[in-house]
Amino acid sequence: MRGTLERHTWVFDGTGDVSPKFRRSCRYESFTPWLLAGFDLRLPADIAAGVAEAEAAIVRLDARADPALDPLARLLLRTEAIASSRIEDMQVEVRALARAEAKYDLGGSIGSEALEILRSVEAMQLAVDSVEAAPTITSELIRELHAALMQSAPPWTKAGEYRTAQNWIGGNNFNPCGAAFVPPPPDAVGPLMADLCEFASSELVSPIVQAAVAHAQFETIHPFNDGNGRTGRALIHAILGRRGVARQFVTPVSVVLGQRRDRYIEGLTAFRADELESWIEHFAFAAAKAARLSSEYLDSVSALRESWRAELAASRRAPRADSVAWKLIEVLPSQLVLTGSAAVSATGGAKPRVNQAIELLVECGILRPVTSGARNRAWEPIGLIDIVEELERGQ
Repeated sequence: MRGTLERHTWVFDGTGDVSPKFRRSCRYESFTPWLLAGFDLRLPADIAAGVAEAEAAIVRLDARADPALDPLARLLLRTEAIASSRIEDMQVEVRALARAEAKYDLGGSIGSEALEILRSVEAMQLAVDSVEAAPTITSELIRELHAALMQSAPPWTKAGEYRTAQNWIGGNNFNPCGAAFVPPPPDAVGPLMADLCEFASSELVSPIVQAAVAHAQFETIHPFNDGNGRTGRALIHAILGRRGVARQFVTPVSVVLGQRRDRYIEGLTAFRADELESWIEHFAFAAAKAARLSSEYLDSVSALRESWRAELAASRRAPRADSVAWKLIEVLPSQLVLTGSAAVSATGGAKPRVNQAIELLVECGILRPVTSGARNRAWEPIGLIDIVEELERGQ
């Protein structure tokens, strides 16, 4: 066991509308993990090989970075954030979420679940951007990630603040007795997170092992009232980026972890049982597969963009090489749903010329309208969402 169990007595505080059976005092055990200071691990040869393979796959993916592929970087990041949300049972279909995002960008209101997933995208972007802004992983950074993630959440979540009360996983909503897992008491959170940040900022182990261990330790500490899973998975990418193996592309490891959510939870449980090798092997496999899927995804979207270029070149109204229409095709992979304002911002073109370019791309069968009316119009790049859905299914 990688920690200690401590017995406690839960006493009803007399507040809230609670049925009699949950008012009775009861016993529970909290788990406080060992500190990571001085962490050292010698992996068996086969698992060490899997770790090396995963790191090499991510490095190869990152080496494909090119200005022409910049729009795809956001789609990979977006895919990771959405997959991370799905692990928490937040389910919004790809096309529906893309249209909700466009509506939100145009000032419209959207459902709370869609908005929360979009906040996950913002938090993931913050995790990636933090690599350039800060040389180390700090408690301040982790709280910023959580604040970005939970900015639309109810006040009780206390966005950006470590918890000051006991939380738990499973069981009932009123007390931790019978819970599947009870993290450490709140007074242990600060020291444990300081230790975690020191480990996450070191270079004593490989980046894959570091990300795997830091993530599992974070989930064990469960430092926030809510949003721990998504914050902990954003931490993975802050670590991989800081270690230099994933500076350009986010490897959507949550896509693979979410395919077998039960196995993912078993891996985190194995970590707490001091079965680190099992968890690291599972994490490395997920990272390697995610890198392979991402590379195939880049190929598919690049091929789709080439087909768009061919369609535009073959058009009876084929534009000049410096036209806004060609610029739009270059940025379309970052726009699952394109709005007029997004097209103007992405191309730097004047609004009338952008509108003409959009009309031409519709005529060529590259874009299709998803709204009606003269205001707040939006279009969908044909074929792009199909590729994204394939990636999110882990296929």
